[in-house]
Amino acid sequence: MKITHVETFSRGPLLSVVRVRTDDGHEGWGQTATYYADISTAMLHAYVAPFFIGKDPWDWEALVDAFTQKTHKVYGSILWRALCGIDSAVYDLLGKSVGRPVYQLLGGAVRTSVPMYGSSMSRKTTPDEEAERMVALRESHGFEAFKVRIGDVMGRDSEPKPGRSRSLIKKVRAALGDDVVLHADANGGYSAPEAIRMGRLLEAEGYGHFEEPCPYTDLESTTHVAQVLDIPVAAGEQETGLPQFHRMIEARAVDIVQPDVGYVGGLARARKVMQMAEAAGLTTAPHSANPSMLQVFTLHLAASQPSATGYQEWGIEEFPYFQAIFGPMPQVKNGRVQLDGAPGWGVEILPEFLAKAERAVTDTAAVR
Repeated sequence: MKITHVETFSRGPLLSVVRVRTDDGHEGWGQTATYYADISTAMLHAYVAPFFIGKDPWDWEALVDAFTQKTHKVYGSILWRALCGIDSAVYDLLGKSVGRPVYQLLGGAVRTSVPMYGSSMSRKTTPDEEAERMVALRESHGFEAFKVRIGDVMGRDSEPKPGRSRSLIKKVRAALGDDVVLHADANGGYSAPEAIRMGRLLEAEGYGHFEEPCPYTDLESTTHVAQVLDIPVAAGEQETGLPQFHRMIEARAVDIVQPDVGYVGGLARARKVMQMAEAAGLTTAPHSANPSMLQVFTLHLAASQPSATGYQEWGIEEFPYFQAIFGPMPQVKNGRVQLDGAPGWGVEILPEFLAKAERAVTDTAAVR
């Protein structure tokens, strides 16, 4: 079995679906990281895909390691976003070729019923609006956990509206009661002193974890906050390099490690991060924020990795742009997503998406 073609099917600048085909007729579907997908697609065809043409996909993790060694001059976010598209398609291809779900290729089924937390992406809602929609989602989907957004993205202690975060933390807890797990995500919005103050409020209200309290670029501040607070600190979604994850884990900078499949370069690399965390006695919750195929990849990771012991992320916002790509879409019932034993990712790309997408193909090996 040799890889012969890597194709992309793109819709605008945010979405690129990838198909990998082999010389014996097998194919698999994946996706680059969302956002900046147009730049990632250009990188994929110019630099990433040619390396894998002619290679045996059953050597996949070894190939990813060899590719990583080759990339020291172009190492960075766009490279890994592009690699994720091929990586995820290869896992689908391999699973389909042997009639097995991807989670079995990643180590086997630790769990096939994955508990989810409803994750708000909004800072435009009022505290009352946020509480109302979470109460409604608990009734309609059975969520037992939610996450709210506090502070402002990389905000330097700012607020979208004065007093919103403190009011939100208290009102959502009061509306949902003590039997619902609540998390809070600052998206790097606070300095260490302010993060500690907000963390104390979260502790008083019984919140489950505090995500990205400080900018991800400032690992030292996050480490300090994690050491001072009792509430578990979570981070990692923005990181792209395995050495940085190693530093984070060795420093005990966080209690919960959150690699994003798209940003870190796919399943092979994300699994290494989760295994590093497991070896250090830390838990993981791989990041997934929208209903694209990345959500499916993340579910298979969570199903297969022992360190993913808690609730996993499920975005509750409507993202029409990332819909009508594949089916069937995973569904939350009674607060969980149930994975079956369908081969590969267990989904099919919709013909109507492919008919309207912009296609590009690489079928020649690298000459560099």
